[in-house]
Amino acid sequence: MDTTLTAALLGLLEGLTEFLPVSSTGHLLLAAHFLGFESAGKTFEVVIQLGAILALFTVYAGILTRLVLRARHDNAARKTLVSLLLAFLPAAVIGLLAHGFIKDVLFETPKLIAVMLILGGVILLVVDRIAPPPVNFDATALPFRKSLAIGFFQCLALVPGVSRSGATIVGALMLGVEKRAAAEFSFLLSLPTMGAAVAYDLFKNRDVLDFGAVWEIGVGFAVAFFTAALVVRWVLNFISRNGYALFGWWRIIVGSLALGALLLGY
Repeated sequence: MDTTLTAALLGLLEGLTEFLPVSSTGHLLLAAHFLGFESAGKTFEVVIQLGAILALFTVYAGILTRLVLRARHDNAARKTLVSLLLAFLPAAVIGLLAHGFIKDVLFETPKLIAVMLILGGVILLVVDRIAPPPVNFDATALPFRKSLAIGFFQCLALVPGVSRSGATIVGALMLGVEKRAAAEFSFLLSLPTMGAAVAYDLFKNRDVLDFGAVWEIGVGFAVAFFTAALVVRWVLNFISRNGYALFGWWRIIVGSLALGALLLGY
């Protein structure tokens, strides 16, 4: 397949899945495996994630700017920022300590990724039905203990195929956070989490990063940016009306197809 088309397809996949509870990393790694695509130091994959992060930042720039500006004199704004920091810390610490194992072992195991997609889909379907009645409806006003608990749920996503947004949303739902608020908190939490992860990846792999394929990287980045911006705006309204069942079934179907292909030797 033409490298430009491959880059566009992977960028599209990144943008479509980054903020859905379906595991963008799992989708991207499986797609790269079946397409035979590799980049030194995972340069391509890291940079197109930056496109998705930037897209989310543009959508939430207003909210974030108001929070930072009000934090000096508004206790509610300070609590929101502290809440996000508490949710960010568990994955940051564990990810830092286990970075080598995650990247060198877990990321190189396609069958594990496929299985995690299936299991995550089943869990999402179950939780969408059995989650307790919501008691928190504002993503910017979660109690500290719930924010920290959601942060520990996020640690599950260090295993590729689990889904960062999926883990945080499932945790939030089980803690009594309303569906739309759970997704919105997951989006806000993804900014420091993904930003730190990408920055650390770039630093750790600085000696092997390959920016030689500038055109392909640029295409993937641009497609990921515009696709992610559209998905973020759409998904909150969709979740409010329909819940998470669609994403659970999607994970099960994709994971099953990928696992079947891997078992057949592809």
